[in-house]
Amino acid sequence: MTFQSSLFLTWFLPVFLILYFVLRKWIRNSFLLTISILVYFWAEPKFVFILLATTCLDFYLVKWMCAASEKSTKKIYLSISLITNVGLLFYFKYTNFFIENLNSALGTEIPLLNVVLPLGISFYTFETITYLVDVYKGVYPPQHSLKNYLLYIFYFPKMIAGPIVRYNEIADQITDRKESNDLLLNGFYRFCIGLAKKVLIANQLAYYGVDKLFYVNPSDLDTASAWIAMLGYTLQIYMDFSAYSDMAIGLGKMMGFRLPENFDAPYTSSSITEFWKRWHITLGTWMKNYLYIPLGGNRVGKSRMYVNLCLIFLISALWHKASWAFVLWGSFYGILLVAEQLFFLSILNKLPKFLSLLITFFLVNISTVLFRMDDVKRTFAFYKALFSYNQGTNIEIRPEFWLPLSMAILFSFIPLSSWGKKLQSYFYEDRNSLKRHLLLTGISLLLFVLALSFNTRVAFSPFIYFRF
Repeated sequence: MTFQSSLFLTWFLPVFLILYFVLRKWIRNSFLLTISILVYFWAEPKFVFILLATTCLDFYLVKWMCAASEKSTKKIYLSISLITNVGLLFYFKYTNFFIENLNSALGTEIPLLNVVLPLGISFYTFETITYLVDVYKGVYPPQHSLKNYLLYIFYFPKMIAGPIVRYNEIADQITDRKESNDLLLNGFYRFCIGLAKKVLIANQLAYYGVDKLFYVNPSDLDTASAWIAMLGYTLQIYMDFSAYSDMAIGLGKMMGFRLPENFDAPYTSSSITEFWKRWHITLGTWMKNYLYIPLGGNRVGKSRMYVNLCLIFLISALWHKASWAFVLWGSFYGILLVAEQLFFLSILNKLPKFLSLLITFFLVNISTVLFRMDDVKRTFAFYKALFSYNQGTNIEIRPEFWLPLSMAILFSFIPLSSWGKKLQSYFYEDRNSLKRHLLLTGISLLLFVLALSFNTRVAFSPFIYFRF
């Protein structure tokens, strides 16, 4: 039951909100935790008890860590918790990747394990690590209620695909959040924007063009089709992932929670450095706070800093997926960022903004091929199709593809204009006048109804980041 499904939109969401606001405030967290666990159980019945058990273990390990008087004892509890969580992630996500490469390197025939990746395991692991490390460092006091800690981890809007929420960003909201009609309405507006981006744009791009083009053998693609496929997927993944973040943030607002922003018009960036400040912001923040800064950040020598940048993006790539294509994806960005530090950023800054934006967007497009293909040989065959001016097989693209493509371009670049920024702010602000509320309510209801009707027109398409 995902956010864009008809079941969620027509049954779960209205019933849940009615019950949530009918209940007294003192019981809402218990209700919200119960629903969150049930939502995850619906998606992953095999793994919910494993995650519940490790979450409870983390809670008590941190509790014992804080009660310990010796620093060495504290480190032992911290290490046990970190090893448990990272070990869980490694087992589910990297075991078969390790076995495959070991067999390839040594010629062995070790059988692969029958391992299924639990939904949201990567996001789950990163959030548990933020809690462990922040409490250990004294950034925030530990949670004394197991129920409240479980709610932080399992809170259903952000459990499966983020945003990645640091414990100190939400701890006070768990125990004392302010709900209001303004926040409820603005949460609904934000949710509907995300719903429209997912159902009316991302899903349509996939169904009417992108999936078909990427399923073709890259060697058979003509150059024009390859470029259309690359652009289509670059826009699709942004519409898809930012849609989930919009819907999660919107749902949170309806209940009085303020989740961190995850995107800030990334395709309007004039450099790769700027792009990574605007794309998947909560992952970038996590990498900076828990890896880059502990490794020395900008305080070390330049050579070490460049190595750290490459290492961070390699880890980020493997966090997404255990695949050599993703290793290349992370390496690609790490090298680009080092190049910008050395000389490329100064070149981009001297160019007209439109040109630097175009170059950056082109580089991002090139990277999304690795992200989509997930196979090194097919990826390079696709790159060959992009630049060989190959006539290949002319893939017929349905006319329905062009409207969502145009809408995706509009959504991606509208913040470049002053009126676009103003219009966007209407859906993001927490307070609006009565006149604006009436306008936004009308637009949101229209988008909601359109999304419901389009759900029956194309095949169901899960969120892309559910794969990670």
